[in-house]
Amino acid sequence: MTAACTVLVLWITFGATHVGLSSRALRPRGVSALGPAGFQALYSLVAFATFVPLVWFYFRHKHAGPLLWQLPLGGLGRSAVHFALYLGMGVAFVLMTAGLVTPSPAALGSRTTGVRGVHRITRHALFMGLGLFGLLHLVPNGFASDVAFFAGFPLFALVGCWHQDRRKLAGGDPAFRAFHAETPFLPFTGPETWRGLREIPPAVVLAGIGVTWLLRWIHPWVFSR
Repeated sequence: MTAACTVLVLWITFGATHVGLSSRALRPRGVSALGPAGFQALYSLVAFATFVPLVWFYFRHKHAGPLLWQLPLGGLGRSAVHFALYLGMGVAFVLMTAGLVTPSPAALGSRTTGVRGVHRITRHALFMGLGLFGLLHLVPNGFASDVAFFAGFPLFALVGCWHQDRRKLAGGDPAFRAFHAETPFLPFTGPETWRGLREIPPAVVLAGIGVTWLLRWIHPWVFSR
């Protein structure tokens, strides 16, 4: 099995267990048998046990397989692309940070709250930030194993968030239905995006930019080897 195929299988394993355990068919049984805290612990353990091997295997097989594309740029053109990519990464990490501070009511165990801040941008800020992270990394990483790994982030974000919405809507909670109707699925597609941007606390924006800067600084030593 090629490295790219192995990465794909590991992504499918992670996604299937992540979505399956949170489904309306399995989650109530798990909560009944283990209790809410016990089920949350099992859910986290399974996620950890499937995602860590995925990351570990990819980093052992970076840039493996055929080269599917590469940036045909040099000098200033390449620098401009990298600058644009890091600007996008700043947006991704601000979304993720805001999503951690104000979790989506669609997430497992969360309750419906009012629409404010990042929820006006997307009701799935954490996962959509991860998806944007993956999309941006696809631009400079064109080997087959890279594509299989980084493409998994936006695909998982889209499928996972869609599943979260369907699960919550099927639960019949009128508060969540109202929240769903007022918030966009994809980021920056709703009518109140600018209002949402203004409502994100400055500390959250600075934290997201700080993480981006830190990763940019350590990237050559940690991730580029």
